Amino acid sequence: MAEETTVEKTWRLMLEGDPTVRRGDPAVMEAAYAEPRLRVLFPFPSHGCLTFHRNSQFPWSNDLPFIAGSSTCVVYGPSYSSVLGEGLTPKEAAALVVANLPLDCGPAYEGPWPPPDSPTD
Repeated sequence: MAEETTVEKTWRLMLEGDPTVRRGDPAVMEAAYAEPRLRVLFPFPSHGCLTFHRNSQFPWSNDLPFIAGSSTCVVYGPSYSSVLGEGLTPKEAAALVVANLPLDCGPAYEGPWPPPDSPTD
């Protein structure tokens, strides 16, 4: 059996409610995990939000839409750039994030942002 990636382990521990990892709203985490395109991104719950990242270590990519809230959710564009939807269930919010992901988004790579093969200025 293959060893778990950082992303897989983080999702598993969050969904199990492990006290060693950040935990967010269980309904939002479960709805996000049910979406295959989100499941391969690094999840980071903080301050009532569940953000998704293209990488597994700080600094984070911070270039993807994310979910705020719990039973009633808001989906924001990257870095609060826009409101993509509000008054959503966790499932609707997760689907809206997926609908607004860049086409080239997935799976998260191990390491900090930006990727080591990205062009430099």
